[in-house]
Amino acid sequence: MLTLENDKGLITISGDVFTALAGDAATRCFGVRGMAAPKKENGIFQLLRKESVSKGVRITTVGESIAIELHIIVDRGVNLSALSSNIRSEVSYRVAQSTGVAVDSVAIFVDSVARN
Repeated sequence: MLTLENDKGLITISGDVFTALAGDAATRCFGVRGMAAPKKENGIFQLLRKESVSKGVRITTVGESIAIELHIIVDRGVNLSALSSNIRSEVSYRVAQSTGVAVDSVAIFVDSVARN
């Protein structure tokens, strides 16, 4: 949760808002199959359904900005460097545009490559 103050008062933004925006922006990028999270039983990463994308996102507040950590599964054959750059750009823009909160960093963890 992040609380900002402006001339009209206080604004409190839930962490769920940031995770939903970041997860949605990341999964819309070409080459991203979806968000990933480890299974409880064996720790192997699984592809999350659309309604669970927030489980693959972690948000940390850094002063009045945020740091975002994304765990993703990518399509086979994509250029990881280009994909990472695209994701960073899209996620930073979408979160900042929607909330007015600056994004300090976007860390991307490719947890798996889709088989098909």
